[in-house]
Amino acid sequence: MPPVRVVAFGGGHGLSASLRALRRSAAGIELDITAVVTVGDDGGSSGRLLAERDALLPPGDLRQALAALADDRLVTQRTADLLQYRFAEIPAGGEGPDPLVGHAVGNLLLLGLMEMLGDPVQALDHAAAMVGARGRVLPMARHAIGIEADVRGADPSRPLEVVTVRGQHAVAVAHGHVEAVRIDPADPPVCAQATSAIDQADWLIFGPGSWFTSVLPHLMVPRLAEAIMKSPARRLVTLNLAPDNETLGLSTADHLAALHWYLPGLRVDVVLADGRWVGDPEPVRRAAEALGARLVLAPVAVADGSPRHDPESLGVALVPLLGAAR
Repeated sequence: MPPVRVVAFGGGHGLSASLRALRRSAAGIELDITAVVTVGDDGGSSGRLLAERDALLPPGDLRQALAALADDRLVTQRTADLLQYRFAEIPAGGEGPDPLVGHAVGNLLLLGLMEMLGDPVQALDHAAAMVGARGRVLPMARHAIGIEADVRGADPSRPLEVVTVRGQHAVAVAHGHVEAVRIDPADPPVCAQATSAIDQADWLIFGPGSWFTSVLPHLMVPRLAEAIMKSPARRLVTLNLAPDNETLGLSTADHLAALHWYLPGLRVDVVLADGRWVGDPEPVRRAAEALGARLVLAPVAVADGSPRHDPESLGVALVPLLGAAR
C-alpha cells in the first residue's frame, strides 16, 4: 500500500510542531511528508541576511522545518541541533560588533547552499539529506515576499485609526486589531515542486501557527491557492491553542472564518482542536461546518498548561484521521 501523501503549510514554531507530530505519526501510518513553508520572515537573523546579503529567501522558517523532520539517529539529530545553534555574544570580545551574534548556523548554511547552487530547492534537498529528513521542505515561493497589514489601533493614542504596517515581524508584534493582510508582490513565482506535491497529496494540513503571517499567506499566492482549490486531497486545519499578539480580538471561530475570507470556496474536511483550550465548542463547530468540516476535539497540548502543541499527542490524534485517506 502506498504511503499517505501529506502536505503541511505554515512557518515557524507552529509548522515545526506539526512536522514533528507527522514524523511521529509515521510510526503508526506510512507517510510521505512535504512541508510548504512561508517566506515572509524579515526579522532577526533572516531579516539581516535578506538585507546584508540580498538573500533569495529568508532561511529561518525553512531551517526550523528541516530540523523538525530530522531523522532520530544520533548523528542526524546532532546535525539538526547544529542547524538550530545560534551564535551568542562573546564576553569581552574584540573591537566592534560581532557579525555572527544572533545568526543560526542553519541560516548561514542554507544561505551558502542557495548561493553556491543557485537554486533554493536543490539547496533545501541537500540540507535535508544532511539531517536525514523524513520528508521534503519546499518554499511557497521562489523568492522572499513582503507581508503588510491594515491594523486598527496600532497607535494606542489613536485607537480607531487604521494604519498600514509593513513587514512580517512588524505585523506579528503590532498592537491593535489586524483587519486585512496582503502579500507583496501579489503574485510571486511559486515553487513548481510545491504545486506538484499539492496536486498529488492525500491530505493538506493548515496550522497551527501565526494565522496572519504563517498560515493565511499560502492562500494569498494565486497559483498556490489555485492548486489548493483543485487538489483532490482532503483538508485538515489544526487550530491554535490561544490567540497570539497578531490575532488578539479574534475568536477561535474567527480563525476558521478567515480561511474563507482569504480563499472563498475553500472546503475543509476536519478541524482539529484541543477541548481544554477551545472554550465553548459550539461556535467553533458551527464555523467548521460552514467550511464543510467536522470538529474533532483531542488533547494535543503540552501537559504543563502552556499554549503549546505537544508533538507526540498531536501525532496520536493525527494517525486515525490521516488513515482515513486509505
